[in-house]
Amino acid sequence: MSLRARLQTDRVVVAPGVCDALTASLATASGFEALYVSGAAIAYTRLGRPDIGLVSMIEVADIISMISDRVTTPLIVDADNGYGNALNVQRTVRLFERAGATAIQLEDQTMPKRCGHLKDKSLISTVEMVGKVRAAVDARGSQETLIVARTDAVAVEGFEAALDRAARYAEAGADVLFVEAPRSREQMTEIANALSSTRPLLANMVEGGQTPLSSAADLEAIGFRLVIFPGGIVRAMARTAQDYYRSLAQHGSNAPFRNQMFDFNGINELIGTDEMLAQGRKYEGRDV
Repeated sequence: MSLRARLQTDRVVVAPGVCDALTASLATASGFEALYVSGAAIAYTRLGRPDIGLVSMIEVADIISMISDRVTTPLIVDADNGYGNALNVQRTVRLFERAGATAIQLEDQTMPKRCGHLKDKSLISTVEMVGKVRAAVDARGSQETLIVARTDAVAVEGFEAALDRAARYAEAGADVLFVEAPRSREQMTEIANALSSTRPLLANMVEGGQTPLSSAADLEAIGFRLVIFPGGIVRAMARTAQDYYRSLAQHGSNAPFRNQMFDFNGINELIGTDEMLAQGRKYEGRDV
């Protein structure tokens, strides 16, 4: 079943955040139906910097390509604000789609953008974003490629303005609507009441962010059909890495940390080293 068809069912899709082929393969092995290629997670891991518009379109496209070479799980890709105007959006959609994106998320922030749960965001006009959504829809090569329209208006123009913007983006052709950073469960419910009959709705769960954390089942009951946990994996990895490096610095050995990590054989089993070597042997010594 395609992601488009899956989002038309009554069951919520949970898409964990991934930042590279390794995390994508681990998430896929855990049984997730879709993955969220997080711009914030890429900024954290590739640049060691915050999510403030520093990651480029080409860098994200490279990561999509590497992930899609490793897994076939549908990829929902954070394309920030499309890296420019409507023409930039079209190039982004074409490039990301060719690289392996199943859904491409665009937001209505100005450049440079910033994480949706940071303060002091600014927005382009509704009219300009409507044009960007239309441009994205026109640029995709397949109708199975979804355009996700995100509005950050809750923090800038207010809650009602966010609902109005999202409705306009649906009229422009967006396949999925994403109202970023609602402040309460009541606002989450209002979003679902106002918009769930028009398009599938996406909810974003960020530990310590502006939106109260809810389970996927709870969000499904409200009316959301897609829930992302974009940066959770990097926060977990960063905490583990910090503990690991502190332990190594203190002890001069990995022995105290050994039970909290894969050994050499374990990591090779995880990434399928033996299977790949066996596959390579099939092509050794053959006549051309």
